[in-house]
Amino acid sequence: MLSTFAEEFPEHESRPKDAPTALSGIRVVDFTHFIAGPFATMMLADMGADVIKIEAPGRGDDFRQYPPINPELGQGAPFLWSNRNKRSIAIDLKTPEGLAVARELIASADVVVENFSTGVMERFGLDYASCKHPRLVYCSVSAYGRSGEYSDRLGFDPVAQAESGFVSMNGYADREGVRALSPVMDISTAMMACNAILGALFSREKSGKGQAVEIALFDNAVLMTGYAPMQHLFSGADPQRHGNTSPDTCPSGVFKAKDRSFYINSGNNGIFQRLMTQVIGRQDLAADPNYATGDLRRARREELFGILGQAFAEHPWSHWQGLMRSAGVPCGEVRSVGDAIRSPEARERRIVSRIPHPKVGWVPNIASPIRYSETPMVDPVPAPAVGQHTVEVLRDVLGYDDGRVEELRSAGALGADQRALSKESAS
Repeated sequence: MLSTFAEEFPEHESRPKDAPTALSGIRVVDFTHFIAGPFATMMLADMGADVIKIEAPGRGDDFRQYPPINPELGQGAPFLWSNRNKRSIAIDLKTPEGLAVARELIASADVVVENFSTGVMERFGLDYASCKHPRLVYCSVSAYGRSGEYSDRLGFDPVAQAESGFVSMNGYADREGVRALSPVMDISTAMMACNAILGALFSREKSGKGQAVEIALFDNAVLMTGYAPMQHLFSGADPQRHGNTSPDTCPSGVFKAKDRSFYINSGNNGIFQRLMTQVIGRQDLAADPNYATGDLRRARREELFGILGQAFAEHPWSHWQGLMRSAGVPCGEVRSVGDAIRSPEARERRIVSRIPHPKVGWVPNIASPIRYSETPMVDPVPAPAVGQHTVEVLRDVLGYDDGRVEELRSAGALGADQRALSKESAS
């Protein structure tokens, strides 16, 4: 599959050579795995922070094995998606020597991010209380918080979707609610963590003091149900599943043109008026008092959808798209993921590109949506192999010489394989 991408997608367009980065000089020590933590630290890396990912020797982050796995890379596409622009150091935290290295790295850090199960960092002596220094921003990402009755619970995105009420809101009324296949809770938690870290760094610039930052997946998942909790508190009613239609606006939903499906969002009365008069030519419906407000239109949703469905079926999507764009009616084609990344909009925005890779020549990259005018995001570098930068980090960040690195290898702090290599070279 990768072989065809070279013909479909352009090479990454490099940033201006001398442009600064937003987080130049910020060092992040990254103890995260799976999605919420790594995606947060990747955003910091994209902004120019030096992100050093701490991994267990050999296996590394378990997310490396999520499919599809490229045998030449030894890791899967999901890991590449969430770990670019980082350096990986493989150290065994179960050895005293490995722990000492981790503590030294934390002492050199501006930011630490971790998303282990509650209590793990304390057992290692790497928690905020044990390792804090005056300027350290220490971010913990957990499932249900780091204290309280539920702090020991494990959390994954689909569980958070279910427990937050998010699943109950999605799907069709005549069947069980459905989860979003995209890890929306993990991604949004990562965004919250990144925002929180940036806020703490900004505060540190004014006060000179770092602080502890906490983000819980469950807290964020409840937020991701949108304004539904506030509606419930006002009305006492739980949101009902409406499939592809909207409980708040009408006509909003999926319709079929002659050749394909598309979505319309009629968010207010003005959009409805333009849809009726400028798109389907039904001035009579625009003037009909039975359709004058959103409440009235929702009460007649079925008949209104029938009228629109019959009209839209007469022409292809290209016909309706032009009319709706001119009329200012929000609409969009219902696409597959493959269609979306190959769409004119995605090509215009250069969302997918190719970036060099030392092993396979190049790999695909999905661009960050953040566009800075003065501090452009760094040029993307593919996610590292496990421990790819171990020696580099030990030398450049901690100032270790060859002798000290060899001591760590011999002690097993860099993993059993490294210790074996050390014994072989000695013999």
